[in-house]
Amino acid sequence: MDALAASLVAVFGTALGAALTHVFQRRNALRAESVACEERLRQERVAAFSSFAGALADYRRGQLDHWYARRREEPGAEQLRREAARLRAVALEAMFRAELLTDSAELAATGRQALKESDRMDLSRTREELEGPRARSREAVYAYVAAARGWVPGA
Repeated sequence: MDALAASLVAVFGTALGAALTHVFQRRNALRAESVACEERLRQERVAAFSSFAGALADYRRGQLDHWYARRREEPGAEQLRREAARLRAVALEAMFRAELLTDSAELAATGRQALKESDRMDLSRTREELEGPRARSREAVYAYVAAARGWVPGA
């Protein structure tokens, strides 16, 4: 009888140990999966936000190149206009990607404002008029980066 009781205790202990091991391994696996998912989202956000900010900077440069070429009546002004339009499309694509990675209406509005400020540079008639939109667009890009930083854990 003692042997039977010892066997039952051993079987029960083994089963309990296996069950507890399974529970702890499952919990650790879920935690590791959650951490990996959060890190992947963090990396995607860094890539998307920095790509959008870079695309905005490129679009600003394209707008300025076109503005100066048009004012100087350079022969390549039309080509620069098309390049600025292409850069705007790249910035829009980057903006959409960044917006898909957050649910922040404030961050989306900040990004859209930066794009609008860059759009306005082309409306200036004189170099003096250009300085306002140029400075505002630069500050809007910096404001976007500052706002985006809040959506990147550990930044």
